[in-house]
Amino acid sequence: MAEAAERVDPLHHLGEVMTRVARTLQQEHGDVEATLRAITAAAVSTVPNVQACSISYVTGRAKIQHRASSSDLARETDLLQEQVGQGPCLSAVWEEEVVRVDDVGVDGRWPEFAREASARGAGSMMCFQLFVEGDTLGAMNLYSGAPGAFDEECQEIGRMFAGHAAVALAGAEHEQNLRRGMTTRDVIGQAKGILMERHRITADQAFGVLARASQELNRKLADIAAEVAGTGAIPARNRRPE
Repeated sequence: MAEAAERVDPLHHLGEVMTRVARTLQQEHGDVEATLRAITAAAVSTVPNVQACSISYVTGRAKIQHRASSSDLARETDLLQEQVGQGPCLSAVWEEEVVRVDDVGVDGRWPEFAREASARGAGSMMCFQLFVEGDTLGAMNLYSGAPGAFDEECQEIGRMFAGHAAVALAGAEHEQNLRRGMTTRDVIGQAKGILMERHRITADQAFGVLARASQELNRKLADIAAEVAGTGAIPARNRRPE
């Protein structure tokens, strides 16, 4: 009976840990960069045997955009995968949702990456797909300096953590986009007000002026509005953004 209780307790403890992780990540709502940093820090303290964590966005099948990391090893290994065009992060986002590397130095799936990553100090890795948005994908990469550091339990906990991280990141990006949209609307409203007062025109006519300037100058409407709000004048037709 005592042994059975010991087998149950870790799962109960894991549930409590994941609840705390979810609350921690939600505290960074609306701040994508802070959420990314919180994910990498929480992964190291939550998933067994993890010594470093990074998050990367992948576009165009091979271009890796490093977004956050808890150590130089994680950051450098992310960048290495883009340099050599292969590695578990790329496989995780395009081929499998989870990729585990038990011994980086001898793994034959990505020989060039394995050789270089092992030389940099990577012993074991786990990579988890976080999201898919068009041709942009996100991955969370977990590292240990020792080979054989991750077993099935580590992988399952990592998968659960990645699920919480994906929800938190999606929420932060959604709120950030909403805030950006509200700011844009405010700036456009200010620009319309200036044009209405200065030229004695309606709100629809003022918006039409901004839209035509945007089209003629090949600039975003929000940028045109910001210039009008700042200077009080429509950008000259012969000007182009630097």
